Amino acid sequence: MSQAGEHVLILGAGHAGGTAAALLRQYGHQGPITLVGDEPLPPYQRPPLSKAWLKGEADADSLALKPAEFYAEAGIDFRPGVSGVSIGRTAKAVTLSTGDTVNYDYLILATGARVIQLKMPGAELGGVLSLRSAADAEALKAELGPGKRVAIIGGGYIGLEVAASALALGGSAVVIEREQRLLARSGSEKIAEFFKGYHEARGVRVMLGASVTGFVGAGGRVTGVHLADGQMIDCDVALVGVGILPNEELAAEADLECARGVVVDLEARTADPSIFAIGDCAFRPLPLYDRMFGPESVPNALEQAKQAASAIVGRAPPAPEVPWNWSDQYDLKLQIAGLPFDVDRVVVRGDPAAGKFAVFHMKGDQIQQVEAVNAAPEFMAGKQFILNRKLVDPTKLADSAISMKEVAA
Repeated sequence: MSQAGEHVLILGAGHAGGTAAALLRQYGHQGPITLVGDEPLPPYQRPPLSKAWLKGEADADSLALKPAEFYAEAGIDFRPGVSGVSIGRTAKAVTLSTGDTVNYDYLILATGARVIQLKMPGAELGGVLSLRSAADAEALKAELGPGKRVAIIGGGYIGLEVAASALALGGSAVVIEREQRLLARSGSEKIAEFFKGYHEARGVRVMLGASVTGFVGAGGRVTGVHLADGQMIDCDVALVGVGILPNEELAAEADLECARGVVVDLEARTADPSIFAIGDCAFRPLPLYDRMFGPESVPNALEQAKQAASAIVGRAPPAPEVPWNWSDQYDLKLQIAGLPFDVDRVVVRGDPAAGKFAVFHMKGDQIQQVEAVNAAPEFMAGKQFILNRKLVDPTKLADSAISMKEVAA
C-alpha cells in the first residue's frame, strides 16, 4: 500500500498509462506522480485513428482522455516527448532520454507496442507508412482522398478499417494478405469470409495468399508494391499493418521476465514488487481461460490500469472482466467478447447475408468467445455468459427467434 509521500513513476502515456495516473488520484494516492510519454500529446484514444481521424471527424482534442490542463491540476508531472532509457532496480531509479534520473517507489511500465516493420527493398520510400500514433494517422490522412490508391499490406482489423476509410474519402484500396484468409490472427473464418465479401462488394480488392517482396518508387516516393508471383500493385500510398510487438526491452534489460510481453500477476505486478506492467506491453494471467495471454485492446489497458492503481493504494482489486474489443467498418459494428481457446464447436446465430449475426465459439456448452456484427444483444449477453461460465443450449442459441435470455441450458 502506498504511503503519503511515495512516488509513482509511469513510463508510457497511452491509454494504459494515462488511465493509471488518473485512477491513482481518484483512488486517493497522495504522493507525487510522474507520467512520461514519448509522444508530444497528452494521453489519447488510439482506436479512432484508423477511422474518425482519417475521415476528419476527430482530432487530438476530441480524442484526449483528459483535458490538457487536468494533469497539472491533479498534481501529475506530465513529461511529453520523453522516454525511459534504463531501469535501475536496486536504486529504484529510471534514466530518461533527457538524461534525467528519476527515483521511484513504484514504477508502472505502460510502454505499449510498436508496429512490425517490413525489412525489404523500398521500405524506406516516402509514402510507405504504418499506423500506430496520431502522427502516423496525420501522415496517412494527408495521403488519402479522391482518386488516391492505397495498398494495404496485412488483412487485419487495422488494414480493413483503413480500407473502409479510404473508400469513404473517395479513394480505392487493395488489401494484400499473405495468409489464405483475412483476420488470420484475430478473427474466425466465418467473420473473415463475411468481411471479405462486404469489402469486395464496395470495391476493395482483396488478395489472399499474396506475399510482398518489396516496394518500388520514383523520385523517392512509393509507386507500387511488388509481389512474390511477379505482380505489381500500383499505388499512391502503402500502409504496412502486419501486427505489433510489445515494447518489453526496458523490462528485459532490467532482468524482469518477459514472454511476448512483461510477465505480471493479477495485480499487474511483476516479480519485482515495486514494478508493474500494463496494457500492450504486458503478458498477464487470464483466469477465465486458465492461461497467460497478452490481449491487445483498450479494455485490457483499462482493466490493468485499475489492477495496478488498486494494488498501489491498497484498494480491493477490481472485479475480473471478459476480454473484449471492437471494429467499425462502413455501417458495421463488430463487437468481440472473450477468446477462442479450446473451442470444439461454432454456432452461428442470425443471417450474415443481412449483415446482422453473431458467431459463438464454444467449449462443450460454455461460450468461450462471441463475435457479433450489428448484434448488440448477442454481444452483451454472450459477454455475461462467458464471465459467469453459464451453460447454454447450442440448439436454442442458433435460433434467433429465441431470445438470448432463454438460451441458458
